[in-house]
Amino acid sequence: MKIEIQLTADGSPTLFLPEMDEHYHSVNGAVRESQHVYIEAGFKQCRKSEIHVLEMGFGTGLNVLLTALEAENQKIKVFYTGLEKFPLPAKITDRLNYSETALFRAIHLAEWEKSVPVNPYLYLKKIRTDFRDFNFPDKYDVVYYDAFAPDKQPGVWSSELFDRIFSSMNRGGIITTYCAKGNVRRMMQQAGFAVERIPGPPGKREMLRAVIDN
Repeated sequence: MKIEIQLTADGSPTLFLPEMDEHYHSVNGAVRESQHVYIEAGFKQCRKSEIHVLEMGFGTGLNVLLTALEAENQKIKVFYTGLEKFPLPAKITDRLNYSETALFRAIHLAEWEKSVPVNPYLYLKKIRTDFRDFNFPDKYDVVYYDAFAPDKQPGVWSSELFDRIFSSMNRGGIITTYCAKGNVRRMMQQAGFAVERIPGPPGKREMLRAVIDN
């Protein structure tokens, strides 16, 4: 599949898949979107001193990079699991000029299927799998739901999958996604989450955040 690197409005790069007519991040700002949706609305809302994060859609590794930086800033331990069915080749990731180049490189050099420290605060486990085949072996505090849009990848936006995610999360758990579609909100609610629409990142009016009430 052809992959193009494109600059977004905040100067950070994203990837574009012409065959799917789909970007990995918002063209209004890749870093700005990830920081807003997953770090500010998700990770930073968890008040634990040790946080278990599950990312549905590892992609470019931007979300784990920003999480690792925030973990170091807060001096908290993070165990991060990233799921990706189609890992990107090094010839692509080596050209992504996100900040903290050494850390970003460590993230992509980390061995798959093993928990590896990428800085003093974050242990990363990258798993090559389809979301639907993952057996959710652990309990998670924060979930980043960063799959391609429902109209591009409908199979991974399902009631069954949200039910399984709900069952795998700790009390007080938080799941965030850039998606604000009504059917996604309803699937989350049916799974048992308390769901709210909150302001989205630049270029997007709303996003979804769902929590497991204590």
